[in-house]
Amino acid sequence: MAEYELMIKTDFAAAHSLRGYPGDCARLHGQNWHVELYVVCETLDDIGLAVDYKVLKRELKAALADWDHYNLNDLPPFDAINPSSENVARVLYERMAARLDDGRIRVSRIAIGETCTAKVIYRP
Repeated sequence: MAEYELMIKTDFAAAHSLRGYPGDCARLHGQNWHVELYVVCETLDDIGLAVDYKVLKRELKAALADWDHYNLNDLPPFDAINPSSENVARVLYERMAARLDDGRIRVSRIAIGETCTAKVIYRP
């Protein structure tokens, strides 16, 4: 069965610290988080689209709005769990799946990078 996978990129700025980390990342520091959102679809709509990129960009921007330019440690669920790249990716995946999964398209994975040279990919 054929499958289309679409991807958009964005970024947001946020501070965090890793509780219990044995090094510099235990101190509060800022990141420009690099985000990649991937969605998959098996069928196209009447005009040949899986989903409009504008929809993906709008929904991702909305899902990140309450994290951008904040200290993640102060925000749920990161006030209870470490705001590691792994946890940020999983929580963002859950947010985006709730916003986008509609039976025809679904979020397939989220990639989060704290730098340009390292990232984590979360897929359930």
